[in-house]
Amino acid sequence: MKMVLASRNAHKLVEMREILSRLGVEVVLESDVGVDVDVEETGETFEENAALKAKAVMAAAGLPAIADDSGLCVTALGGGPGVYSARYGGEGLTDKDRYELVLDGLRGQLDRSAKFVSCICCAFPNGDVLTARGECPGVITYSPRGEDGFGYDPIFFLPEQKKTFAQMTGAEKNAVSHRGRALAKFKTELENYLNGTDK
Repeated sequence: MKMVLASRNAHKLVEMREILSRLGVEVVLESDVGVDVDVEETGETFEENAALKAKAVMAAAGLPAIADDSGLCVTALGGGPGVYSARYGGEGLTDKDRYELVLDGLRGQLDRSAKFVSCICCAFPNGDVLTARGECPGVITYSPRGEDGFGYDPIFFLPEQKKTFAQMTGAEKNAVSHRGRALAKFKTELENYLNGTDK
């Protein structure tokens, strides 16, 4: 089965392919099927935004489309940046600019607790929709650590692993990350769907 990833994020493509290829699912980019859809993320939740993206790309491509909406929720920032994680601070900022904004916002804060959230939605041309949510709790560091990963990875620390996401290998991160957890749930949902057990 071919699925179109409703994202231009190459990092997400790698993570999706690594997990879904085991189900015989070929994940391709919008550009691979001649589609270029710019979806305005107007949802107030990760679930709503993932559904908006998946349904729009599915309609344009005529193929099943999978979307992920994810973000960092920091307790001391009232759950922010949340659904605005990719746009935190406005347009034109780099990943480094954004995580430095988070660090600035936590200056003097003792509560560094946070979680990454990922919501996955897959929309099929027949109207069926599958969804899954994954969360990964952690804490925000006082300064960035690690060279790998993307986004807020250098400041998101997992005490059990004694590493930030940016200090982990791809395999290590997928095993514990919010997206890895959401994809594991989605994998089960998709297996059931393909086997007809949820019909």
